[in-house]
Amino acid sequence: MKRGSTLFLRAAVFLLGTPVLAMCIFGLPGIAARDAAAHPETAYLQYPFLLGAYLTVTPFFFALYQTLKLLKYIDHNKAFSELSVKALKHIKYSAITLSTLVVTGILSVFILTAGEGEDITGVIGLGFILTFGSMVIAVFAAVLQRLLKEAITIKSENDLVV
Repeated sequence: MKRGSTLFLRAAVFLLGTPVLAMCIFGLPGIAARDAAAHPETAYLQYPFLLGAYLTVTPFFFALYQTLKLLKYIDHNKAFSELSVKALKHIKYSAITLSTLVVTGILSVFILTAGEGEDITGVIGLGFILTFGSMVIAVFAAVLQRLLKEAITIKSENDLVV
């Protein structure tokens, strides 16, 4: 694979991570503070919200890091190695963890706002989109992981024959 392709994918990874990091640093604390000021009766939920948000973003950044490692392996002609399989496994588990945390967050919001007449349709819709996207990535990583394991097995069998 040409280095230009992996360079494009690295740029895509940085373009995915940069707005999320900016939102975590600059956006989320402001959102939590404004919500706490607007609803003093639930201001105590400001810090659990931030903790949950940062906990949810952690597997996302770990998956991006593993993606960068995988691209490095491809650049160094180590695409068909156990290191690549391990990176795909970490990406798969990160996506599953992210989906689980998002669903937990949706359920928490649903429980906390039950009977208050709040419109949480947008939060639930966004949560389901994030969950669906994460699960697609998990399935894709699992398929690639299995195919890569089979390719490594075939390659090692061919090396033994020769």
